[in-house]
Amino acid sequence: MSAPSLQSFQEQVSELLLRHRSLLDVMSKMGQTNAAAVRSVTKSVTECGCIELHATKQDFEPGMDLQHAKETIAKHVHGELCENCRDAITNELGRNLFYMSALCNLLGINMEEIVERESQKCATLGLFNLS
Repeated sequence: MSAPSLQSFQEQVSELLLRHRSLLDVMSKMGQTNAAAVRSVTKSVTECGCIELHATKQDFEPGMDLQHAKETIAKHVHGELCENCRDAITNELGRNLFYMSALCNLLGINMEEIVERESQKCATLGLFNLS
């Protein structure tokens, strides 16, 4: 079975969302599911220990070429998520995506347009997209 498109997922959410059709309810549920996803990642470090964080200042120097920067910049995460943590985080991210879709539905925004717009920005701005 292939994954549904964003559009079909958004339509499915619209059909299923009965209790939280209020914009305020959906926004609060989206914040709650976002916090739960962050908490699941945190628990992977602090309770399970399947991943570790070794955060330090990034050694990025002005004028550094792109390839050297990619090799130098650390991701700070060491280890791999265990099956239980991966499952918990995936579930929480899925719930967050559900409420993001619900928010889009309530505001008349198409999720595929969001992805397309962000992709265009990434292509245009490249490395400067997130600075």
